[in-house]
Amino acid sequence: MTDATGFQHIPTTTLGEILDRDRIMDFGIRPLWGPVGRVAGPAYTVRCTPGDNLMLHTAIYRAEPGSVIVVESGDLDWALAGGNVCAIAQRRGVAAFVLDGLIRDLAEVREARFPVFARGVIPIPGAKAAVAPLGEPVTCGGVRVEAGDVIVADEEGVAAVPFARRAEVLDLALAKLAKEADQTLDDWEAAHRARVEKILAEQGFEG
Repeated sequence: MTDATGFQHIPTTTLGEILDRDRIMDFGIRPLWGPVGRVAGPAYTVRCTPGDNLMLHTAIYRAEPGSVIVVESGDLDWALAGGNVCAIAQRRGVAAFVLDGLIRDLAEVREARFPVFARGVIPIPGAKAAVAPLGEPVTCGGVRVEAGDVIVADEEGVAAVPFARRAEVLDLALAKLAKEADQTLDDWEAAHRARVEKILAEQGFEG
């Protein structure tokens, strides 16, 4: 049981209609193989100096099972992790990596089916020298993420639900999904068309 319980069933498209824009990572943070399904877990935050991956390699031994390791790097010249690091993280129960950077050994990661959301792939490994605190607030994909925030990631994107709002957001999301489940496509079309026509009328559109 984690603080992310229940979010595995919430699409990021639903969260995108509930959360502010600054809680959804930019489109460059995407699944590197697919289909990855949906992952959800509390953020374990890591900051890596560009060109150095020591703290991510440290985090795989310190993050609790079920965690999503979220890394601030902004480095597009060196890989933060490779196949073995992803395999160890997976074996230790880490739910996923969300990286503002790159990885390598994509074929191995894909074969293991370990979820990685990142900016891409490069074959060059980073160095291991720069120490930084773990669990500090980081910026990933343009979103400020604090340790314990609920990370939800799927093929549509990555959302970061603030820890203090997790219960409220989950309730709103479940209510929205329940309402949508009871609505037929005909019902949706009627409501949608009425809304569109109302806006057009208010704008004086006559075409």
